[in-house]
Amino acid sequence: MTNRSHHPPKWLRYRWPQRLAALFIASGIVHGQTAAIAQLQTPLVNQAAYEYSDPVSGNQFQGRSSNISTQPKPLVDPLGQILACNGTQVPNYAGFSVAIYEADATGLEPVGLLPLTRTEFPDDPGNTIPGGKAPNIENRNPFFLTNRDQGRYNFLFDPNQGQTQPGKTYILVVEPPSNSEYLERRIQIEILQSTGGANSSIVRYRAAALDGQPLTVQGGNQVDDNVVEVFDAESGILNLFSLALSTIICENRQIQITKSGDRAAAQPGDTAVYRIAVRNLIDVSLDNVVATDILPFGFRFLSESVRGQIDGVPVQIEAQLSPDGATVTFKAGSPIPAGQVLNIVYATHITPDAVRGSARNSAVVDAERVDNGFDVKDGPVSHLMRLDQGILNDCGTLIGRVFVDKNFDGEQQPGEPGVPNAVVFLDDGNRIVTDANGLYSVSNMLPGYRSGALDLSSLPGYSLAPNLYFRERNSQSRLVHLAPGAMVRMNFAVTPTFQEEDPS
Repeated sequence: MTNRSHHPPKWLRYRWPQRLAALFIASGIVHGQTAAIAQLQTPLVNQAAYEYSDPVSGNQFQGRSSNISTQPKPLVDPLGQILACNGTQVPNYAGFSVAIYEADATGLEPVGLLPLTRTEFPDDPGNTIPGGKAPNIENRNPFFLTNRDQGRYNFLFDPNQGQTQPGKTYILVVEPPSNSEYLERRIQIEILQSTGGANSSIVRYRAAALDGQPLTVQGGNQVDDNVVEVFDAESGILNLFSLALSTIICENRQIQITKSGDRAAAQPGDTAVYRIAVRNLIDVSLDNVVATDILPFGFRFLSESVRGQIDGVPVQIEAQLSPDGATVTFKAGSPIPAGQVLNIVYATHITPDAVRGSARNSAVVDAERVDNGFDVKDGPVSHLMRLDQGILNDCGTLIGRVFVDKNFDGEQQPGEPGVPNAVVFLDDGNRIVTDANGLYSVSNMLPGYRSGALDLSSLPGYSLAPNLYFRERNSQSRLVHLAPGAMVRMNFAVTPTFQEEDPS
């Protein structure tokens, strides 16, 4: 008995190397399975012819069996697709690219593009490896997206090159065009397990977002999944694995907070009014809006002053003050519509404790997208207000003298003259020059620990006088404590260079 069959075209009989079709749905969620037919559907027909002789009668018999015709299932290759943060298509895919990189030893940084096995069009007679998968028919890396393909892409990994071995780590990079409103995405792909043989293999992988952003519109920044095998139904030789990873790509900035005040300068006893503006920069509403403001020291929050509005319509604002009175949390009772601004206005009373030169406060904002519940945030932003002394003043005065210390005791006695034109640098950046008697003074200095240093280069012919009683004074710098409203002395003792010895 002989078997006869109709053979598929020559290019279908080519024994393709086993490859992994790694499919990453970067920057979006695919609703259902987006599929592409990987090969032409060629009917397979099988018919047997037979002939034999009856050894008893010597009669010859021959004939044919009935036809067995099958229509092979097409090889379906799910495709990745870049979608916006809300799961819809990006308005314009021009300039977007997707690439697979090999990872460094830490698994966190890309070090070079992964060399993928090149494929060609299946009807090209000059092919060495036919059967590329649309849209990335040539298996290019990186692959540039087009509006025609609606942002879809795919990659084929070659197990013969060790690209599917457990422990292999790759970085998937979704790169938006320059000056785009979208952020670059980096996702770590780690091959965990590879088991089975032809037509029964399973590859287990883990995907983790390196930028801390959610991978899908359902949230979460890590995914563990199995790679489902898709095998070549026509030849039974080529085995592919579709690695379907759902992720999203979001706008660079989705919310904006600004901070302003009603004045640039104030005094203790004044009332300062602040305004916080929260702008929704995306095309969906933002809910659960919470702004947190850290007040300057000595500013007392006036809870009855809080007001809120969106587009001229009053909005309920719940304000909570921290136990130490330093932080105010504002919770909006209504979502911010797309493109609208939430304005929050409140007042503070400036107490005498606030006399500290300049007062800076900062604010941040957190909110949630109503379409997928993702957290968005912005800040901190700050506002600087100059505080004048007013009639209440807790500043102090620093006085001092640079003198010739003849007995090296660190104190000025009669007959120990002051040194004019000596320069002293203070910790706040002030440069002080002594008068004809070696004296200097600085008023309106903020209280606390203050330091100063003598500039010996301003005293040619002099050096620092050694102190025989206090070792800590054998330095050209001094540290003093200035109490609020008080006065403190900071002296420096010097000696002529040619007399720098112990008088005893």
